[in-house]
Amino acid sequence: MDHRVEFDFEIEFTNGGGIRGQGFRLDIPGDDVTDAWIAGAIVRDLRLLMVGPVRIRNRRVFAEAHKRGPAGESGGAPASSTRPAPFRLVDLSHPIIAGMTTYPGLPTPVIRPFLTREASLGHYAPGVSFAIDLIELCGNTGTYLDSPFHRHADGPDLAGLPLERLVDLPAVRIDVTGSATRAVDAPALQPFDLGGRAVLVHTGFDRHWGTDAYLRDNPFLTRAAVDHLVAAGAALVGIDSLNIDDTSDLARPAHSELLKAGIPIVEHLTNLGAVPVEGARFTALPAPLRGTGTFPVRAVASIPR
Repeated sequence: MDHRVEFDFEIEFTNGGGIRGQGFRLDIPGDDVTDAWIAGAIVRDLRLLMVGPVRIRNRRVFAEAHKRGPAGESGGAPASSTRPAPFRLVDLSHPIIAGMTTYPGLPTPVIRPFLTREASLGHYAPGVSFAIDLIELCGNTGTYLDSPFHRHADGPDLAGLPLERLVDLPAVRIDVTGSATRAVDAPALQPFDLGGRAVLVHTGFDRHWGTDAYLRDNPFLTRAAVDHLVAAGAALVGIDSLNIDDTSDLARPAHSELLKAGIPIVEHLTNLGAVPVEGARFTALPAPLRGTGTFPVRAVASIPR
């Protein structure tokens, strides 16, 4: 059974003045709402600003059909919608664990406590505790993003990257998981519209993550593939591999040319098989560090339901 409440109210404003109401009626989710709930609903319904004390008087709850549908819709009541989101989120990042190897020869992450929960108990109110850690982290750890500064001294660093290159990009997944060669060449990219998109190269190499097999013989982009990405105007390029370049090629053409064109690179992606070929959106945000070219990200795909 729907319920409504009838009441009088007085509202004072912090910048002076006030308003009063008598016999005001409001849809409510049940007969046990508090004065504080009613006060909050009035303020939201009337879109009041700079509100001071709100006093509710002479309240009377009674059974009556709601005047604008279920309580909580379109205003007064707090929203508690159970409607599913129009998209689902897929995590494309590897978790960072102390001591893990991302790339051979680079420092592994060190995570140690600065303030333990036990030690913090004496610093705050009774029962309140915190854990604060010190983290030593190479920028090339886990799933990370390379900005142009990583390769080119005059390129934008992490803090200088345009958000338009990082957030809510239309994505296209290039599936090369059945390839007989490690080299991802231009013909694999040519069937797709790449302009302004996050191009996610799905090799399936992430299945080796955490093993010695991940640290050698990685899939990579050829110079011709890189030239095609630059000419097509890709917004960002990601790969689920140890390196976007052939690690035996010390010229690093993929890093050199993509970053020269202002195209960020995300390496060590995972779970790309859960992303559709087209229709998803991609986000990968690093911390906005000045004077630094690479840092871990939480890479996420949003996929329409």
